[in-house]
Amino acid sequence: MKTKCFILFFLLSFAGFSQNKIELQNGDLIFQSMHCGPLCDAINQVTEGYHGIDFNHMGIVVIKEGNIYVLEASGTAVKLTPYETFITYTDLPMYVGRLKKRYRKLIPSAIAFGLQQLGVPYDDEYLYDNNKYYCSELIYDCFLKAYGKPLFSLFPMTFKAPGSQNYFAVWEAYYQKLHVAIPEGQPGCNPGGISTSRKIRILGIL
Repeated sequence: MKTKCFILFFLLSFAGFSQNKIELQNGDLIFQSMHCGPLCDAINQVTEGYHGIDFNHMGIVVIKEGNIYVLEASGTAVKLTPYETFITYTDLPMYVGRLKKRYRKLIPSAIAFGLQQLGVPYDDEYLYDNNKYYCSELIYDCFLKAYGKPLFSLFPMTFKAPGSQNYFAVWEAYYQKLHVAIPEGQPGCNPGGISTSRKIRILGIL
């Protein structure tokens, strides 16, 4: 009897695991929290993602000839990264968001636009519409071009510690090195903000 109960428990557990497994589709959004030191810590303090989770990177799934890639703005440029490489960026849970049904027709055009941006420089200044892209800015523009109007939202960016009028020291040093004024209050987006959009549904953890 104990053996039968054990087998039944194993089968039910396996079935539950199978049901929870996410089969990635074209256009799915993957949200990550990477370890990138003080800069990421500063970003996490002023942004909030799905269920309060900190996200500081994201990409969009592209499936080509049965292979899974992630289109992302990372490093020095926009690139198409093999999924197996993308998931090595962090050891923290990665969340998958999927556009709600009414918006999924936008995905082919959004991906087509995104692929046209391959090689566009990474936007290390975090300024919107300057012919460069940071990660969430790329996703924002992909769906802006596909929809003909914003699908996601831009918000005034802040580089100040919560409740303070002072900039994070890491941001002051960062922009001094670039010889660029800190773009406080300029419109921008971030992975956390997109993860909370009502236009998508978070499916769970990869």
